[in-house]
Amino acid sequence: MTLIGRTRARGVETLTLDSPHNRNALSAALVGELTDALTDCAKDADVRAIVLTHTGNTFSAGADLRDPPPPDALVALLRQIVELPKPVVARVTGHVRAGGLGLLAACDISAASAQATFAFTEVHIGVAPAVISLPLLPRTDPRALARYYLTGERFTAPEAARIGLLTTAGDDVDETLIPLLDGLRRASPQALAETKALLTAKVLEAFDRDAADLTALSARLFSSAQAREGMTAFLERRDPAWVV
Repeated sequence: MTLIGRTRARGVETLTLDSPHNRNALSAALVGELTDALTDCAKDADVRAIVLTHTGNTFSAGADLRDPPPPDALVALLRQIVELPKPVVARVTGHVRAGGLGLLAACDISAASAQATFAFTEVHIGVAPAVISLPLLPRTDPRALARYYLTGERFTAPEAARIGLLTTAGDDVDETLIPLLDGLRRASPQALAETKALLTAKVLEAFDRDAADLTALSARLFSSAQAREGMTAFLERRDPAWVV
């Protein structure tokens, strides 16, 4: 079963997360297929830019708790998006949770419809938004991240745009993306690659400095007793034992 759909129109390759059975959760298989698709796009001279989108009403529910990718594989995927010498544009028309927000932050441009919702739900299952912080912290308002990291509360697309998680939000995401994709199609491949390198330098510094420590933190938390209780409670649709 293919988990990543692929189409192309006028130099823009669309990669579609297509794993409806788990709301496009970041399983080991999906992360592997997306990594391979991005590698192909990087090598293809006919691809000017990549759009990352989804089927169903959820862009990504975060890590697949039944088949999670190794933390270093998720780090590698996020870095690949940041380093790719072609712009990567996220197109969101549904909900984004936890690790899915790391994908948005890694993209160069992220656009969502007004119906999209967002939440860092890690604290509710006993872990922390560790490796996804690598692209998030350099690009997103720190006071807003403090609130949403710590509370796990849901927020809207306009709020996501206000705090820098999204580039833009609108009623019709495809209408919103028309001028953005037109601009990318008119740009030279060399100019896009070099301009992206300027924009991502600080983000890559965070990867170089913090990736190993955050990967270790993620592994430690996911193997903890509180995480086991949190994930079990989530799968059983009940509150974890610590809720007061």
